[in-house]
Amino acid sequence: MRILLTNDDGIDSVGLHVLARAMRRHGEVVVVAPDREFSGAGAALGALHLIQPEVHRCTVEGIDEAWSVTGPPALCVMFSRLGAFGAPFDLIVSGINPGANVGRSVYHSGTIGAALTARNGGISGVAVSQAVTGFGVEGQGWDEMLIGQKWDTAAAVADAFVGGLVAQMPAEPVVVNLNVPNVEIDQIKGWRHARVGMEPPRKMSSAVLEPKQGHDGTFHVRMAWGDAVELPADTDGGIVEADEVAITYLSKIERDHRTDMALGEAALDRALRR
Repeated sequence: MRILLTNDDGIDSVGLHVLARAMRRHGEVVVVAPDREFSGAGAALGALHLIQPEVHRCTVEGIDEAWSVTGPPALCVMFSRLGAFGAPFDLIVSGINPGANVGRSVYHSGTIGAALTARNGGISGVAVSQAVTGFGVEGQGWDEMLIGQKWDTAAAVADAFVGGLVAQMPAEPVVVNLNVPNVEIDQIKGWRHARVGMEPPRKMSSAVLEPKQGHDGTFHVRMAWGDAVELPADTDGGIVEADEVAITYLSKIERDHRTDMALGEAALDRALRR
């Protein structure tokens, strides 16, 4: 079993290192991660005309092989799938992201984007994220808020789940979104299947343009956080807020059958009538 470890917070992230060491008992672990922060990159590969990244050997304690890539996590996964880092990988594990990837942050998370890219290449992916105490925002907690982060709890949860997954790999590749509360392992109340909520625990409330001094026609964008919201108990965010582990198996993007698009289709008929 060859396991690729990546993330969207960069090769130096503590969460990445803790998770990589937790995965060692499940197989051969290779770390291939961005050289810097790529939170919010989703499944982006980067601008096609700029995908000429550099790759550097790195050191991660307890791991035999580690690399940094000057590109987002999805690009790390794609290059790994194409053989840049040796034999094919059997599983992609991404994380530990500081900040729960729940609600609409699922669409933008680089942590999850790595797992989605894995599935595109026929490989299962597990995205591991952990809530940040007192800062329930859209998928990211900042450095000053990570003091005392209980990384070992998320690593232990991922270790248990991945152990069962590799014991019986699914016939079809799966994307697992695993969100863990930031408490000691003996304080976790259990786990539940979760539906993807519509909102994160706290969302951006506004974006205001402020002129940049000395640069006519140029502006800074100043954003502000809204108040924390109470999330429905059956959603991914609500489950984590209840000190339970939320597990969501993310579906593929597939065709949606619609019956309310008749006017648009009729207009297209008229435009294309010969």
